[in-house]
Amino acid sequence: MSDPAVRSLRLLSLLQARRHWSGADLADRLGVSVRTLRRDVERLRELGYPVDASRGVDGGYALAPGAALPPLVLDDDEAVALAVGLQAAAAGPVAGMAETSVRVLAKLVQVMPRRLRSRVEALRAVTVPAGAPPSSGADAVDPAVLTTVALACRDTERIAFGYTAPDRERADRTVEPHRLVALGRRWYLVGYDLDRGDWRVFRIDRLHAPRGTGAVFGPRRFPAEDAAAYVRERIGSAWTRYVVEARVAAGGDHVRRRIGRWATVTDDGPDGCRVHIEGDDLDWAVAALGLTGAPFTVLSPPPELTARLRVVADRYAAAAG
Repeated sequence: MSDPAVRSLRLLSLLQARRHWSGADLADRLGVSVRTLRRDVERLRELGYPVDASRGVDGGYALAPGAALPPLVLDDDEAVALAVGLQAAAAGPVAGMAETSVRVLAKLVQVMPRRLRSRVEALRAVTVPAGAPPSSGADAVDPAVLTTVALACRDTERIAFGYTAPDRERADRTVEPHRLVALGRRWYLVGYDLDRGDWRVFRIDRLHAPRGTGAVFGPRRFPAEDAAAYVRERIGSAWTRYVVEARVAAGGDHVRRRIGRWATVTDDGPDGCRVHIEGDDLDWAVAALGLTGAPFTVLSPPPELTARLRVVADRYAAAAG
Protein backbone atom coordinates (compact mmCIF):
# COMPACT_ATOMS: atom_id res chain seq x y z
CA MET A 1 0.00 0.00 0.00
CA SER A 2 2.16 2.85 -1.30
CA ASP A 3 -0.25 5.84 -1.25
CA PRO A 4 0.18 7.59 2.15
CA ALA A 5 -3.35 9.06 2.07
CA VAL A 6 -4.99 5.70 1.40
CA ARG A 7 -2.76 4.11 4.00
CA SER A 8 -3.74 6.73 6.58
CA LEU A 9 -7.43 6.01 6.08
CA ARG A 10 -6.79 2.29 6.40
CA LEU A 11 -4.74 2.86 9.55
CA LEU A 12 -7.51 4.98 11.06
CA SER A 13 -10.09 2.30 10.27
CA LEU A 14 -7.96 -0.35 11.96
CA LEU A 15 -7.41 1.79 15.07
CA GLN A 16 -11.17 2.36 15.35
CA ALA A 17 -11.92 -1.34 14.97
CA ARG A 18 -9.84 -2.56 17.93
CA ARG A 19 -8.88 -1.03 21.26
CA HIS A 20 -5.16 -1.86 21.03
CA TRP A 21 -2.78 -2.96 18.28
CA SER A 22 0.83 -4.02 18.46
CA GLY A 23 3.14 -2.17 16.09
CA ALA A 24 4.07 -5.39 14.29
CA ASP A 25 0.40 -6.31 13.70
CA LEU A 26 -0.46 -2.88 12.31
CA ALA A 27 2.58 -2.80 10.07
CA ASP A 28 1.73 -6.27 8.76
CA ARG A 29 -1.88 -5.26 8.03
CA LEU A 30 -0.72 -2.20 6.13
CA GLY A 31 2.14 -3.98 4.35
CA VAL A 32 4.74 -1.48 5.53
CA SER A 33 7.74 -1.40 7.85
CA VAL A 34 7.47 -0.44 11.50
CA ARG A 35 9.39 2.75 10.70
CA THR A 36 6.87 3.73 8.01
CA LEU A 37 4.06 2.93 10.45
CA ARG A 38 5.50 5.47 12.91
CA ARG A 39 5.42 8.16 10.21
CA ASP A 40 1.80 7.25 9.38
CA VAL A 41 0.83 7.49 13.05
CA GLU A 42 2.47 10.90 13.26
CA ARG A 43 0.50 12.00 10.19
CA LEU A 44 -2.76 11.04 11.92
CA ARG A 45 -1.73 13.02 14.99
CA GLU A 46 -1.14 16.09 12.82
CA LEU A 47 -4.70 15.68 11.51
CA GLY A 48 -6.06 15.75 15.05
CA TYR A 49 -6.38 12.06 15.89
CA PRO A 50 -5.01 11.31 19.40
CA VAL A 51 -3.02 8.10 18.88
CA ASP A 52 -1.33 6.81 22.03
CA ALA A 53 1.91 4.82 21.70
CA SER A 54 3.38 2.59 24.42
CA ARG A 55 6.70 0.77 24.59
CA GLY A 56 7.64 -2.62 25.99
CA VAL A 57 6.41 -6.19 25.55
CA ASP A 58 2.77 -5.13 25.64
CA GLY A 59 3.41 -1.91 23.74
CA GLY A 60 1.60 -0.74 20.69
CA TYR A 61 -0.90 1.84 19.47
CA ALA A 62 -4.39 2.84 20.55
CA LEU A 63 -6.83 5.56 19.53
CA ALA A 64 -7.44 7.69 22.64
CA PRO A 65 -10.19 10.18 23.52
CA GLY A 66 -9.35 13.68 22.35
CA ALA A 67 -10.32 17.27 23.07
CA ALA A 68 -12.41 17.48 19.88
CA LEU A 69 -14.22 14.93 17.73
CA PRO A 70 -12.19 14.20 14.57
CA PRO A 71 -13.76 12.70 11.42
CA LEU A 72 -14.71 9.03 11.72
CA VAL A 73 -14.28 6.26 9.17
CA LEU A 74 -17.35 4.02 8.82
CA ASP A 75 -17.80 0.90 6.76
CA ASP A 76 -21.00 0.39 4.72
CA ASP A 77 -22.98 -1.49 7.38
CA GLU A 78 -21.95 0.97 10.10
CA ALA A 79 -23.05 3.94 7.99
CA VAL A 80 -26.44 2.37 7.25
CA ALA A 81 -26.93 1.42 10.92
CA LEU A 82 -26.05 4.97 12.01
CA ALA A 83 -28.48 6.50 9.52
CA VAL A 84 -31.31 4.19 10.61
CA GLY A 85 -30.58 4.96 14.27
CA LEU A 86 -30.65 8.69 13.60
CA GLN A 87 -33.97 8.36 11.78
CA ALA A 88 -35.41 6.55 14.81
CA ALA A 89 -34.05 9.22 17.17
CA ALA A 90 -35.50 11.98 15.00
CA ALA A 91 -38.95 10.46 15.41
CA GLY A 92 -38.46 9.38 19.01
CA PRO A 93 -39.76 10.80 22.29
CA VAL A 94 -36.43 11.91 23.79
CA ALA A 95 -36.58 15.66 24.40
CA GLY A 96 -34.02 17.71 22.47
CA MET A 97 -32.86 14.81 20.31
CA ALA A 98 -35.03 15.23 17.22
CA GLU A 99 -33.51 18.45 15.83
CA THR A 100 -29.93 17.33 16.48
CA SER A 101 -30.60 13.93 14.91
CA VAL A 102 -32.01 15.52 11.77
CA ARG A 103 -28.93 17.76 11.39
CA VAL A 104 -26.52 14.84 11.79
CA LEU A 105 -28.59 12.68 9.44
CA ALA A 106 -28.49 15.39 6.77
CA LYS A 107 -24.69 15.57 6.99
CA LEU A 108 -24.36 11.78 6.79
CA VAL A 109 -26.72 11.26 3.84
CA GLN A 110 -25.07 14.11 1.91
CA VAL A 111 -21.76 12.26 1.69
CA MET A 112 -23.14 8.74 1.35
CA PRO A 113 -22.53 6.85 -1.91
CA ARG A 114 -25.64 6.29 -3.96
CA ARG A 115 -25.74 2.56 -3.13
CA LEU A 116 -25.87 3.30 0.63
CA ARG A 117 -28.50 6.02 0.26
CA SER A 118 -30.62 3.47 -1.58
CA ARG A 119 -30.34 1.03 1.33
CA VAL A 120 -31.19 3.69 3.92
CA GLU A 121 -34.14 4.96 1.89
CA ALA A 122 -35.45 1.43 1.44
CA LEU A 123 -35.39 0.86 5.19
CA ARG A 124 -37.16 4.15 5.87
CA ALA A 125 -39.82 3.59 3.23
CA VAL A 126 -40.92 0.13 4.33
CA THR A 127 -40.46 0.33 8.11
CA VAL A 128 -43.48 0.80 10.34
CA PRO A 129 -42.54 1.97 13.87
CA ALA A 130 -44.89 0.36 16.38
CA GLY A 131 -43.95 2.69 19.24
CA ALA A 132 -44.30 0.08 21.98
CA PRO A 133 -42.22 -0.84 25.05
CA PRO A 134 -39.13 -2.90 24.28
CA SER A 135 -39.02 -6.64 24.10
CA SER A 136 -36.04 -7.81 26.11
CA GLY A 137 -33.38 -10.31 25.23
CA ALA A 138 -33.51 -9.47 21.56
CA ASP A 139 -30.81 -10.97 19.38
CA ALA A 140 -28.66 -8.71 17.23
CA VAL A 141 -29.84 -8.13 13.65
CA ASP A 142 -27.31 -8.11 10.83
CA PRO A 143 -27.70 -4.78 8.95
CA ALA A 144 -27.11 -6.60 5.66
CA VAL A 145 -30.09 -8.90 6.40
CA LEU A 146 -32.24 -5.92 7.33
CA THR A 147 -31.46 -3.96 4.18
CA THR A 148 -31.85 -7.02 1.94
CA VAL A 149 -35.38 -7.53 3.27
CA ALA A 150 -36.15 -3.80 3.05
CA LEU A 151 -35.12 -3.62 -0.60
CA ALA A 152 -37.29 -6.65 -1.39
CA CYS A 153 -40.26 -4.96 0.32
CA ARG A 154 -39.69 -1.78 -1.65
CA ASP A 155 -39.21 -3.54 -4.98
CA THR A 156 -42.03 -6.10 -4.41
CA GLU A 157 -39.59 -8.94 -5.03
CA ARG A 158 -40.08 -12.41 -3.60
CA ILE A 159 -37.36 -13.49 -1.20
CA ALA A 160 -36.19 -16.89 0.01
CA PHE A 161 -34.54 -17.57 3.36
CA GLY A 162 -34.06 -20.14 6.05
CA TYR A 163 -36.20 -19.60 9.15
CA THR A 164 -35.78 -21.09 12.60
CA ALA A 165 -39.05 -20.98 14.54
CA PRO A 166 -38.99 -21.70 18.30
CA ASP A 167 -38.40 -25.40 19.09
CA ARG A 168 -38.20 -26.30 15.39
CA GLU A 169 -35.54 -27.08 12.83
CA ARG A 170 -34.61 -24.48 10.24
CA ALA A 171 -36.92 -24.59 7.23
CA ASP A 172 -36.72 -22.93 3.81
CA ARG A 173 -39.38 -20.28 3.18
CA THR A 174 -40.36 -18.25 0.13
CA VAL A 175 -42.20 -15.04 1.00
CA GLU A 176 -43.76 -12.02 -0.65
CA PRO A 177 -42.51 -9.33 1.77
CA HIS A 178 -44.92 -6.57 2.74
CA ARG A 179 -43.49 -4.41 5.53
CA LEU A 180 -40.81 -4.28 8.21
CA VAL A 181 -42.07 -3.46 11.70
CA ALA A 182 -39.81 -2.11 14.45
CA LEU A 183 -41.49 -3.22 17.67
CA GLY A 184 -39.54 -2.38 20.79
CA ARG A 185 -36.01 -3.67 20.31
CA ARG A 186 -36.94 -6.30 17.70
CA TRP A 187 -37.54 -6.19 13.97
CA TYR A 188 -40.27 -8.19 12.25
CA LEU A 189 -41.10 -8.96 8.65
CA VAL A 190 -44.74 -9.16 7.65
CA GLY A 191 -45.25 -11.10 4.43
CA TYR A 192 -47.30 -13.65 2.54
CA ASP A 193 -45.75 -17.09 3.01
CA LEU A 194 -46.07 -18.95 -0.29
CA ASP A 195 -45.19 -22.26 1.38
CA ARG A 196 -48.01 -21.90 3.95
CA GLY A 197 -50.47 -20.02 1.74
CA ASP A 198 -51.11 -17.37 4.41
CA TRP A 199 -49.80 -14.15 5.96
CA ARG A 200 -47.05 -14.63 8.53
CA VAL A 201 -44.85 -12.62 10.91
CA PHE A 202 -41.12 -13.44 10.95
CA ARG A 203 -38.54 -12.24 13.45
CA ILE A 204 -35.65 -10.78 11.46
CA ASP A 205 -32.99 -12.16 13.82
CA ARG A 206 -34.22 -15.68 12.99
CA LEU A 207 -33.80 -15.26 9.23
CA HIS A 208 -30.86 -17.01 7.61
CA ALA A 209 -29.30 -15.84 4.34
CA PRO A 210 -32.26 -13.94 2.82
CA ARG A 211 -31.90 -13.43 -0.92
CA GLY A 212 -33.98 -12.03 -3.73
CA THR A 213 -35.42 -14.50 -6.22
CA GLY A 214 -35.82 -12.03 -9.08
CA ALA A 215 -39.59 -12.72 -9.21
CA VAL A 216 -41.76 -9.63 -8.87
CA PHE A 217 -45.24 -10.06 -7.37
CA GLY A 218 -48.49 -8.11 -7.48
CA PRO A 219 -50.13 -6.63 -4.37
CA ARG A 220 -52.34 -8.80 -2.15
CA ARG A 221 -55.11 -7.63 0.17
CA PHE A 222 -53.55 -7.17 3.61
CA PRO A 223 -55.74 -8.59 6.41
CA ALA A 224 -55.33 -5.66 8.84
CA GLU A 225 -55.43 -1.86 8.90
CA ASP A 226 -51.68 -1.60 9.23
CA ALA A 227 -48.66 -3.86 9.65
CA ALA A 228 -47.82 -2.68 13.19
CA ALA A 229 -51.29 -3.58 14.49
CA TYR A 230 -51.04 -6.95 12.78
CA VAL A 231 -47.70 -7.75 14.44
CA ARG A 232 -48.98 -6.67 17.87
CA GLU A 233 -52.01 -8.92 17.49
CA ARG A 234 -49.97 -11.93 16.35
CA ILE A 235 -47.32 -11.75 19.05
CA GLY A 236 -49.23 -9.86 21.75
CA SER A 237 -49.87 -12.75 24.11
CA ALA A 238 -46.17 -13.61 24.31
CA TRP A 239 -44.92 -10.04 24.19
CA THR A 240 -46.96 -8.76 27.18
CA ARG A 241 -46.58 -11.89 29.27
CA TYR A 242 -45.35 -9.97 32.33
CA VAL A 243 -46.72 -6.72 33.75
CA VAL A 244 -44.80 -5.03 36.58
CA GLU A 245 -46.05 -2.06 38.61
CA ALA A 246 -43.67 -0.30 41.00
CA ARG A 247 -43.30 2.91 42.98
CA VAL A 248 -39.93 4.61 42.62
CA ALA A 249 -38.66 7.09 45.22
CA ALA A 250 -37.63 9.71 42.68
CA GLY A 251 -39.34 12.44 40.70
CA GLY A 252 -41.16 11.49 37.53
CA ASP A 253 -38.99 13.69 35.31
CA HIS A 254 -35.82 11.99 36.58
CA VAL A 255 -37.23 8.51 35.98
CA ARG A 256 -38.54 9.42 32.52
CA ARG A 257 -35.07 10.55 31.50
CA ARG A 258 -33.71 7.19 32.64
CA ILE A 259 -36.31 4.69 31.36
CA GLY A 260 -39.21 6.71 29.95
CA ARG A 261 -38.76 5.32 26.48
CA TRP A 262 -39.43 1.77 27.70
CA ALA A 263 -41.87 2.24 30.57
CA THR A 264 -44.96 4.29 31.46
CA VAL A 265 -44.08 6.73 34.25
CA THR A 266 -46.81 8.53 36.25
CA ASP A 267 -46.12 11.21 38.87
CA ASP A 268 -47.03 10.17 42.42
CA GLY A 269 -46.29 13.09 44.72
CA PRO A 270 -43.32 15.50 44.71
CA ASP A 271 -40.70 12.83 45.41
CA GLY A 272 -42.07 9.70 43.79
CA CYS A 273 -43.63 8.16 40.72
CA ARG A 274 -45.27 4.95 39.55
CA VAL A 275 -43.72 2.83 36.83
CA HIS A 276 -45.57 0.40 34.56
CA ILE A 277 -43.41 -2.09 32.61
CA GLU A 278 -44.52 -4.78 30.18
CA GLY A 279 -42.27 -7.36 28.55
CA ASP A 280 -41.58 -10.98 27.80
CA ASP A 281 -38.60 -11.29 30.16
CA LEU A 282 -38.48 -10.33 33.83
CA ASP A 283 -34.74 -9.65 33.64
CA TRP A 284 -35.57 -6.55 31.61
CA ALA A 285 -38.02 -5.28 34.28
CA VAL A 286 -35.39 -5.84 36.99
CA ALA A 287 -32.75 -4.01 34.94
CA ALA A 288 -35.09 -1.09 34.16
CA LEU A 289 -35.99 -0.58 37.82
CA GLY A 290 -32.29 -0.65 38.68
CA LEU A 291 -31.57 1.97 36.00
CA THR A 292 -33.82 4.47 37.78
CA GLY A 293 -30.98 4.94 40.29
CA ALA A 294 -33.44 5.20 43.19
CA PRO A 295 -35.12 2.93 45.79
CA PHE A 296 -38.29 1.26 44.56
CA THR A 297 -41.16 -0.86 45.85
CA VAL A 298 -42.86 -3.39 43.60
CA LEU A 299 -46.64 -3.00 43.93
CA SER A 300 -48.05 -5.76 41.73
CA PRO A 301 -45.30 -8.26 40.93
CA PRO A 302 -45.71 -11.43 38.89
CA PRO A 303 -45.01 -14.40 41.19
CA GLU A 304 -41.64 -15.01 39.51
CA LEU A 305 -40.35 -11.45 40.00
CA THR A 306 -39.41 -11.85 43.67
CA ALA A 307 -37.16 -14.79 42.83
CA ARG A 308 -35.52 -12.86 39.96
CA LEU A 309 -34.83 -9.88 42.24
CA ARG A 310 -33.17 -12.15 44.78
CA VAL A 311 -31.00 -13.80 42.10
CA VAL A 312 -29.85 -10.44 40.74
CA ALA A 313 -29.26 -9.05 44.26
CA ASP A 314 -27.11 -12.07 45.17
CA ARG A 315 -25.17 -11.71 41.91
CA TYR A 316 -24.32 -8.06 42.60
CA ALA A 317 -23.52 -8.76 46.24
CA ALA A 318 -21.08 -11.48 45.19
CA ALA A 319 -19.46 -9.17 42.64
CA ALA A 320 -19.00 -6.52 45.35
CA GLY A 321 -17.11 -9.04 47.50
